[in-house]
Amino acid sequence: MKNKIQYYQSREVWFTGPNQVDVREVKIKKPSPLEVVVSNRYSAISAGSELLLYRGEMPSNIALDSSIESLKSDAGYPTKYGYACVGEVIDIGEQIESSWLGRKVFCFHPHTSHFAASIKDLIAIPSGIAMKDAVFLPNMETAVNLAQDGKPLVGERVVILGQGIVGLLLADLLAQYPLASLTSFDKDEDRREWSKQAGVANVFAPGNLTLNELSTVSDADLIYEVSGQPEAVNLAIELAGFSSRIVLGSWYGTKSAKIGLGGVAHRNRLQFITSQVSTIGPDLTGRWDKTRRINLVWDMLKKVRPSKFISHSADIQDAPEFYKRINDGEKGMLQVIFKYEDE
Repeated sequence: MKNKIQYYQSREVWFTGPNQVDVREVKIKKPSPLEVVVSNRYSAISAGSELLLYRGEMPSNIALDSSIESLKSDAGYPTKYGYACVGEVIDIGEQIESSWLGRKVFCFHPHTSHFAASIKDLIAIPSGIAMKDAVFLPNMETAVNLAQDGKPLVGERVVILGQGIVGLLLADLLAQYPLASLTSFDKDEDRREWSKQAGVANVFAPGNLTLNELSTVSDADLIYEVSGQPEAVNLAIELAGFSSRIVLGSWYGTKSAKIGLGGVAHRNRLQFITSQVSTIGPDLTGRWDKTRRINLVWDMLKKVRPSKFISHSADIQDAPEFYKRINDGEKGMLQVIFKYEDE
């Protein structure tokens, strides 16, 4: 039977200014011949990136993400943001194969209950992966990218600064490596407990190390900075050894900090590596492309089952409240997802 619906009522999250979020109702037209309409089930807040926009700390002279069709605009207000949606195809254009109807898909798309998209922008969710695990695809891809950029070797001493979602997923991956040691730092006690469960042997709060503890984690071969705090680079330098690698995986936006590059950072010939998931490291492009990496990410999601990290599931109408709570640093706000249907 032909679908007689002319449009779909959608709810969208809009960032309208610093510390200001609205939820707006808009009409989504039926798909064009080469599009589908997706009814969203869940979308995940990426606190590190989205709080930059929420706080007005995102650079205004670059695109939100030039590699994602729906995020090619700059960071000016008002704008939509977010890039982790999972849902079901509920309508298809005239030139789309009927097999797409009812398919469970992931899309790098802002927070919204319904949206039209080209099938080239959708990723079918493999069987055996729950939607609440699939919504972590961008975070896991970032963790995989960090591992590939850092290139940890057998027997190395590795440190992760920051145990938010990306840091925890990276810890889950690196705990599978035959390292000499794996250490993490985070100021939040709950996140330190999650880090231990991920397989990290040495877990500390920054600034609370005894001299004996410092001696056990210093002279690291590889340090990942994923705390989102630029001043943490100083701790990375302090923990590094001669010719160590420091991978900067945080997006700091317009935040800045005084970094001590005049002492051991200079003498120790440190290597600073900036890591960003939108592209693949040039030294890997001969063998790796986005398709191969996404396939690996699905395998890792199936193994790790990151839905265990979801701390809050909120209705999209409550978006203004939850962005404020995350921004205020409320304890226990590890991963918030928006839900678009009653569970």
